[in-house]
Amino acid sequence: MHRYGRTWSHLASDTSLTELHAFARAQGIPERGFDRDHYDVPAEYHAAMVAAGAVEVTSRELVILLRRAGLRRPKPLAD
Repeated sequence: MHRYGRTWSHLASDTSLTELHAFARAQGIPERGFDRDHYDVPAEYHAAMVAAGAVEVTSRELVILLRRAGLRRPKPLAD
């Protein structure tokens, strides 16, 4: 994802939001990066997240994993 002049990744858990928040906190990702069911992580953090145990998946795989875990929180539809 490219926004605000930067490239971003999403950090999510297929287990629980508790696991997600703990992992993000341990990696120094600020809480303000949390967006409903994932953290927005700047590209320069990507290698460190993978080295710490994050697993790369495609956007499609991410949505499937979040849905299976019951963690998907889509944006509300605009009126």
